Amino acid sequence: MIKPDALEANNTGKIIDMIIEAGFSIKAMKLTHLNKTEAETFYAVHSERPFFGELVDYMTSGPIVAAILEKDNAVADFRTLIGATDPAEAAEGTIRKKYAESKAKNAVHGSDSDENAAIECAYHFSGREIVG
Repeated sequence: MIKPDALEANNTGKIIDMIIEAGFSIKAMKLTHLNKTEAETFYAVHSERPFFGELVDYMTSGPIVAAILEKDNAVADFRTLIGATDPAEAAEGTIRKKYAESKAKNAVHGSDSDENAAIECAYHFSGREIVG
């Protein structure tokens, strides 16, 4: 998912280019704007964390681009491509090093497991079903 800060900064195309150049195929993609309930549902795993309210506000502050990517070892390779959550700690050449504003506004989201990727893809493209 490309987050609101990256869209606002007009980095969407550059990020998509990096994804394609890294060997990913885009199987589905859409521009959407999460409402509060959708953002709270998507990030329900973080609902008890102190940053949850800020995260929901941020993710509803503008449009996002949701995508389903395909590649051998896709989850691990995408996590490597996007870099550390904090762009100050992200490796050179990663999406977050190049395009993230901060740890909170970090340009992209990537699933952390194959299981979560399936859940998150279904959420964005087959219906809203994530439960805490």
